[in-house]
Amino acid sequence: MPSHLKQRVVRASNLNFTVLEMGEGPLVLCLHGFPDTAHSFRHQMPALAAAGYHCVAPFMRGYSPTEAAPDGRYDSPALSEDALALITALGYKDAIVFGHDWGAVAAYGAAAAAPDRVSKLVTAAVGYGSKFFEALVTSPAQQRRSWYMFFFQTKLAETAVSINDFAFLEKLWSDWSPGWKWAPEDLEALKQSFRAKGTLEAAIGYYRATLGPAFSMPADLNTLAAMMNIPINVPAIMFHGRDDGCIGAETLDGMKKLFPKGLKIDLVPGAGHFVHQERPDQVNDLLLKFLKS
Repeated sequence: MPSHLKQRVVRASNLNFTVLEMGEGPLVLCLHGFPDTAHSFRHQMPALAAAGYHCVAPFMRGYSPTEAAPDGRYDSPALSEDALALITALGYKDAIVFGHDWGAVAAYGAAAAAPDRVSKLVTAAVGYGSKFFEALVTSPAQQRRSWYMFFFQTKLAETAVSINDFAFLEKLWSDWSPGWKWAPEDLEALKQSFRAKGTLEAAIGYYRATLGPAFSMPADLNTLAAMMNIPINVPAIMFHGRDDGCIGAETLDGMKKLFPKGLKIDLVPGAGHFVHQERPDQVNDLLLKFLKS
């Protein structure tokens, strides 16, 4: 990690969030996904800080060293509420929000609920709209990719993920980003968070809170299609790896119509699910151009 990155605790949503931060200027709030931590944005933060932005990357609720949710909530609306609460707690009226994976879900929800608080939206790896939920019902290819989501609804999950010092997480990284050669310290930062009491239960809790109801009732395509279909009135850019082994690029079809103020989708060749970590120079270049436009 860059040595001039600061770590501190910020109180928001009745929670103590540990955040990494760098730079001064307009706020860029960087929200990580699974299995990941605030270290996810180690390549973006120096570039954004050098360009005149104040970058803040929290460890999401339940991910150590951030606290577990006192109310036990790990549903998508709670994540979006956290994003908006953090903007306020950091002393800003609005922010650019950059979310990857679950962080993207949080970012979409925040922008849909409060477009005046999100000046620009940047997401990676997870699209917006009904296509992903439809694919869980209709696409054998996506069902194979999403096997872990179904597995996380079972009581076996905690034991299976933690065994052999969280070898499961390393396997997900290699399956989802087949060409990624990460440094040993990057994986160690992930495992350090997951070894802490409560992180694993929280991380799996995201899947149980959001997808559990859909998996426990008869699937209704009309109901699924209504999810994540509120237009987002914020200029947006999205990055997706062409080789993403977790979420197929076809789930982004039709997404642009939900962004009246414009959405640019960049399919990055030679990258998988962790596109911003695998191709940081390319992502940073496109990101800064978008922010300056």
